[in-house]
Amino acid sequence: MRHGDKIKNLGRTHSHRAALMSNLTCQLIEHKRIITTLAKAKMLRVFAEPLITRSKTDSTHNRRIVFATLQDKKAITELFNVIGDRVADRPGGYTRIIKLPRRMGDAADMAMIELVDFNEIYGKDVAEGAAKKTRRSRRSGGAKKSENAAEATTSEVPEATTEATEENNG
Repeated sequence: MRHGDKIKNLGRTHSHRAALMSNLTCQLIEHKRIITTLAKAKMLRVFAEPLITRSKTDSTHNRRIVFATLQDKKAITELFNVIGDRVADRPGGYTRIIKLPRRMGDAADMAMIELVDFNEIYGKDVAEGAAKKTRRSRRSGGAKKSENAAEATTSEVPEATTEATEENNG
């Protein structure tokens, strides 16, 4: 029984698992997006996000703590100079996991894990475009009067109703 055992071992020893997570994190920092198995991606998110949080404040102490985990000077330079500046205003949730089709050889669940702020598809331009859209309610309580309905009657008539009656009449 594994009561209370919350760590996913991935079939590896502790040292092998630590090396795997360190290497995957370095690759994620370097390429901004990697494809791996779903179990590794979920574990990588838990491993990498605290390191990205440390990169938001560039201090010698934070660099040493991250270097103790990653052991890669290029990755740490990239993390603190580029990624830390990009995620400075984000309160968390720096990574996104997207499920992919199963791997052909062994039918393992595959996933793509990427840094959220470095994706051009779901970038700020798309978010601004989505924010401009307004949502229309089906209820007639908040609808505006149309010009024809205001001239014809004094009661409030929803815009959608007026258009429907004009189509039926004309």
